[in-house]
Amino acid sequence: MTDTTNQRPASTHPGDDAATLPTTYAPADVEGELYERWVERGYFTADAKSEKPPYTIVIPPPNVTGSLHLGHAFEHTLIDALVRRKRMQGYEALWQPGMDHAGIATQNVVERELAKEGKSRHDLGREAFVERVWQWKAESGGQISGQMRRLGDGVDWSRERFTMDEGLSQAVQTIFKKLYDDELIYRAERIINWCPRCLTAISDIEVEYQDDDGELVSIRYGEGDASIVVATTRAETMLGDTAVAVHPEDERYKHLVGTEIELPLTGRRIPVVADAHVDPEFGTGAVKVTPAHDPNDFEIGQRHNLPAVAVMDEHAVITAHGPFLGLDRLEARSAIVAALRAEGRIVAEKRPYVHSVGHCSRCKTTIEPRLSMQWWVKVGPLAKAAGDAVRDGKVKIHPQEMEKRYFDWVDNLHDWCISRQLWWGHRIPVWYGPNGEVVCVGPDEQPPAGEGWHQDTDVLDTWFSSGLWPFSTLGWPEQTESLAKFYPNSVLVTGYDILFFWVARMMMFGLYAMDGTPPFHTIALHGMVRDQNGKKMSKSFGNVVNPLDWMDKYGSDALRFTLARGANPGVDVPIGEDWVQAARNFANKIWNATRFALMNGATVEGPLPAPEELTATDRWILSRLNSTVAEVDALYDDYQFSKLSEALYHFAWDEVFDWYVELSKTTLAKGGPQADAVRRVLGEVLDVTLRLLHPIVPFVTDTLWTTLTGAESVVIADWPQDSGYRDAAAEAEIATLQQVVTEVRRFRSDQGLKPGQKVPARLDLAGTVLAVHEDAIRSLLRLTVPEEGFTATASLPVAGATVALDLSGTIDVAAERKRLAKDLAAAEKEKTQTTAKLGNEAFLAKAPDDVVAKIRARQEAAEADIARITAQLAALPQA
Repeated sequence: MTDTTNQRPASTHPGDDAATLPTTYAPADVEGELYERWVERGYFTADAKSEKPPYTIVIPPPNVTGSLHLGHAFEHTLIDALVRRKRMQGYEALWQPGMDHAGIATQNVVERELAKEGKSRHDLGREAFVERVWQWKAESGGQISGQMRRLGDGVDWSRERFTMDEGLSQAVQTIFKKLYDDELIYRAERIINWCPRCLTAISDIEVEYQDDDGELVSIRYGEGDASIVVATTRAETMLGDTAVAVHPEDERYKHLVGTEIELPLTGRRIPVVADAHVDPEFGTGAVKVTPAHDPNDFEIGQRHNLPAVAVMDEHAVITAHGPFLGLDRLEARSAIVAALRAEGRIVAEKRPYVHSVGHCSRCKTTIEPRLSMQWWVKVGPLAKAAGDAVRDGKVKIHPQEMEKRYFDWVDNLHDWCISRQLWWGHRIPVWYGPNGEVVCVGPDEQPPAGEGWHQDTDVLDTWFSSGLWPFSTLGWPEQTESLAKFYPNSVLVTGYDILFFWVARMMMFGLYAMDGTPPFHTIALHGMVRDQNGKKMSKSFGNVVNPLDWMDKYGSDALRFTLARGANPGVDVPIGEDWVQAARNFANKIWNATRFALMNGATVEGPLPAPEELTATDRWILSRLNSTVAEVDALYDDYQFSKLSEALYHFAWDEVFDWYVELSKTTLAKGGPQADAVRRVLGEVLDVTLRLLHPIVPFVTDTLWTTLTGAESVVIADWPQDSGYRDAAAEAEIATLQQVVTEVRRFRSDQGLKPGQKVPARLDLAGTVLAVHEDAIRSLLRLTVPEEGFTATASLPVAGATVALDLSGTIDVAAERKRLAKDLAAAEKEKTQTTAKLGNEAFLAKAPDDVVAKIRARQEAAEADIARITAQLAALPQA
């Protein structure tokens, strides 16, 4: 009825296998040793020569400076689940590991180490400093690899790569040369994000925006009718103004367009230009134009042939001649405002003025837009190909609603600044000659030699090398067996926050370098991990969690299950410690239930009995088992990790452990052929359930599955197949049984009976499907067979059956009647209120549909409560 391959028989002596399991599950005693066994046996090693179909996922390469945070643990759990399942399905699965050299972050780390010695990188010189970074990488970098082992990542460690290893360096130089020769890389002076602390250009993703308290000052340029007021938060940049711009159709300033006005404090005269970029409704409708210190102003300057006057150096210190020379930008801001105030040029001041300001993500320094000579990628044709690949269906984005964000980005992508003023990274392979020669050198070419020749001092943006990750890690530009086998990747699993940066880079480079073949078939986007209140995790908020702490406390499986259970596509994931604790309880439940089954002789030996030889309970659980296999498969294929985790949780805990195991106890206690059938069915159900759970909770499932089956490892077991077996009649029969047990349990609870308290009862099951289940019902409900003279004090009609109980002496009838009467009054009041609202036509005409639906649901709940409480009152013993 269900596929059960790759197994060896378990012990035929009940309890023998359970004896090998400790009474409680201790993750720390299992996880480390078990993981190393998986690696040593080569379970995660991918074979390029294999004839199995390939399944490839690359790890989004973590920074070599990093450590495992909850975001990593979340993403790795999802990827590992996908890869483990595909491996079990018979695919040649490759999860490609590696790390990113993280240019700025790594250089900063090593520079801080040098500072402790009283040195700077300049004291060492470039070559010695780079050697020092490699030394740091060998000794201290990459601690995340050990943490990945703790989490259970099934990566192919034999293929581990680093974005600056020899092979990847060759790939970087090859694609740079190709882009350069195709005139898609060029050098030009443009506005970039500049960090005055790190002394380099940085990418957009390395800029963090936050609301800062600043000042907004309005300054009058010019005199009398020929004056214009402009507002700015950066008064220090006015020293570099080369124009004032207004909208072409703004009647207020048409008489000034084409004239010149005096720039305060400088003595220079600057033109008034008309440009459609200016918003006439914002502020005064006039803006100062500083082409060397603002990206929008630079574009205006280009359109109007304005000079670009730089007034700050790389340290953000004023270089313009005059009284402000040598001042830091913030010092200059205050001094310039004071000087303008003294001249009567300040029209208005607003402090504090809260506005969004960019900061370097590494050192938190305020970013300075700066005109600088840099290397750029001409992204137009590359971005078009990246957009077309999704539009044409070559690449699918999941969830689909994220496509719009992707198109908004790639369809409006600006040329990409790829040079960084660092020493650590891939050095730009361009040499300059003594007579102005420029030569780009490929990986197999010799750089020009001779006096006056020198290499460009800049290195490439880290995103340049990581953009090659899906194919450079497989040996490109060499046409290797691995490249032929495992490219393109099957799916990319990554956060929506880097959709624009890393994902777009990989799409552009993959399509360009691999003859139009995209780097992956599917982009599966997930959200960000947040704290239990939905707040972003941040050191400043004090809510950052080290996942190792939770793994130490609750086990890696518990953390993994918690993360997978919260993973809805493209949606942020709130997580709290109590959820991890609940997942630990689930792992313990799996352990205890399997141990109980083994103690009672559960087995995988031999074929399953024919359906006609099984009880309805056995047929029901096998039917539900196959339905669950089908449901989980469909949800995996749709990347619905949360839903599939919920489905597995409720099937395992509710249906297998709480119902089937409990219902089977009476049959097992009787012994005989039916008990043997239960042992075989129980073995089958646990075998398949453990295999279904394995990709998400690998450690506990492998330990239990190998004990149950005697086979080598669930890591290499076959993924369960839905045999198509369904038994609607058995499912309906057990649903009826569950209804009776649930209703009587609720009644017992409402009457204040303790769960284990035994109560004499008469069961009238004649003519129902429940007659054969009387022993199980009595066992589950703690109902004893009535003795002679039995008198029922309460009677519950449920699902065509009647359960009559003698509650005399077990409850305070008067107190219970009073409590129920109070609850009944509250329910009737709720029904009256909701019925009145739903009967008000004026209300129904105006109220939103969701509000009406909620009130209708409240009405239905009140009616159900009234019926339930009325039945409970009727069932109470008469006074």
